[in-house]
Amino acid sequence: WNKRVDYEPGTGSRQLFPKMHLETCGGLLSGVKAMVELQTNHIGKGCDRETYSEKSLQKLCGAASSSTDLLPASSPATNWTASLLTDSGRDSDLIYRFEGRQAANILDHVVPQNLTDQFTIATWMKHGPSPGLRAEKETLLCNSDKTEMNRHHYSLYVHNCRLVFLLRRDVTQVDTFRPAEFHWKLEQICDKEWHYYVINVEFPAVTLFVDGVTYEPYLVTDDWPIQTAQIDTQLTVGACWQGGEVGTPRFTQYFRGSLSGLTIRPGRIETQKVISCLQACKEGLDINSLESLAKDIKFHFNPAQSVLVVEGEELDSINTAMTKVSYINSRQFPTSGLRRLAHHHHNIKSVVMVLPPSEPRITISGSNRLVRPGADLRGPLGVAPFKELQITSTVTKGDSFGGSRRPGVMELMHNLDYCDVLVIGDELNPERESLEIHHSALLGKHLDATNSTSGISIYGVDSMAHYEQALRQLRYRNQRPVTLSERRFRLTCSELNGRYTSNEFNLEVSVLHHSAPVEHVNHMAVQAPFMRPVHHPLMMHTLNSHMSGSAPPAATAVIVVCIAALVVIVVIGVYRIHATHQEGSREDEDEVKETEEDWDNSALTITVNPMEVRID
Repeated sequence: WNKRVDYEPGTGSRQLFPKMHLETCGGLLSGVKAMVELQTNHIGKGCDRETYSEKSLQKLCGAASSSTDLLPASSPATNWTASLLTDSGRDSDLIYRFEGRQAANILDHVVPQNLTDQFTIATWMKHGPSPGLRAEKETLLCNSDKTEMNRHHYSLYVHNCRLVFLLRRDVTQVDTFRPAEFHWKLEQICDKEWHYYVINVEFPAVTLFVDGVTYEPYLVTDDWPIQTAQIDTQLTVGACWQGGEVGTPRFTQYFRGSLSGLTIRPGRIETQKVISCLQACKEGLDINSLESLAKDIKFHFNPAQSVLVVEGEELDSINTAMTKVSYINSRQFPTSGLRRLAHHHHNIKSVVMVLPPSEPRITISGSNRLVRPGADLRGPLGVAPFKELQITSTVTKGDSFGGSRRPGVMELMHNLDYCDVLVIGDELNPERESLEIHHSALLGKHLDATNSTSGISIYGVDSMAHYEQALRQLRYRNQRPVTLSERRFRLTCSELNGRYTSNEFNLEVSVLHHSAPVEHVNHMAVQAPFMRPVHHPLMMHTLNSHMSGSAPPAATAVIVVCIAALVVIVVIGVYRIHATHQEGSREDEDEVKETEEDWDNSALTITVNPMEVRID
């Protein structure tokens, strides 16, 4: 077998053991069983997955758009994560690390308010055993009283390698002894590996999914509902807020571990299909040409397709089956690096080396300046600043790609996951300005949009063409354009949550207040709008070659003939004027006057192009 197999992105599946041959030491053979394991725990969150933002992934997988991301990237609008420790991987995978002293209070206007009998909490978590003999509660998410009292309304925490979900209903919702704490004891909770946890609440039932597999609680405890009190609550990530019954409000029950993609969705539970999509691995083991396998061959994969077991009665059948075992990675831009292979039955070890993908260069181009009359900006639709926008992506190929060697720059088609239009300078004045996109511009696309006085963000995993179409339909309005000197915007786009970003495209919108009157236009100097400059390099070369010498005989003859023709035309003109004057003197006075008026109003213009005179 080959101890190393190189995998090039975009090449489909790659055989791992094309020449593997198993032999026995003689004797009767009742059957053969072989197991191959692909070890990817060090890649991303357990394997190569798409690293889009949580919102974009949910849109891609068909999840409801009403979820709230509690651990987003820090920004002016989501500044509560600014103080947390990030542990982002190579692929812009947003991971937050908690070491027992970090926590964040979620802003009140972000917190979902109406958690009915149905809602979903989901998160990626990597967690190990708690230090010390007496383990304390480690809180991932907690909603507690902000002041005066210390009641926990709902929380998700780890205690002694058990995952516990607490839900205390208000007395106005239930008035009897009802389920309040749900406990799960699973190896995954403390194995120091990444797992995807989803809690579906259909009160009083609560179901846990871990990596797409369903688990029912082993213990459910009941409690009385919470008495109604006019006390605000505080939602916290990484600990629980204790605002009452202590001298100084503080965080308690800190979490130790790593979290990513923590979301809460009120009003509905998540489907099994969406959950599987959100945590699906994009790399794994595969078998080529299943139809060519012998009838005695049996095989099965684990859910992540990282473990393959092959069984057969005949040695030749197993040999044939093992040559068809392959590695596949469906990501366009996979995470590069080693993946170890373990062939357990025969202690065979080898590696798959995923080669780095060619990095795309995303380019935004178009007109950088838009000048429009004030009436256009005041109109019901305003103006479209990015109407001429184009988005392209190229890769530089110095080696093989896609199975072929084509050096040079090649255009590449891939998705984007967000484009942000930021207002440069003063924020938009909502009383007279707006930057928005109509909902119809997003129909039929995997796109959503959010806007504010700072700009607008279009997000979702979709093609560059769809992003281009949506951005071209952005509208800017200004109801008082007379006060506007200029308004500047900056556009950037991303693929894979910022792993690849475009250039910064700057655009300036200004008002055409008025045009100065034009007194005189020299039509000899201004080129007609339908004319286009045409360059004749050969003619220029011919003229330049005679610049230092005398004019050629042909050119001299043309000039002489032109001057002579001009003199003849002038003489004829003078003669006609004289003849007309003589004829008019023989008629009566009124006739003379009428003739003179006609002559004066004729506005005779004689234009001669001497170059059109034919020379025989």
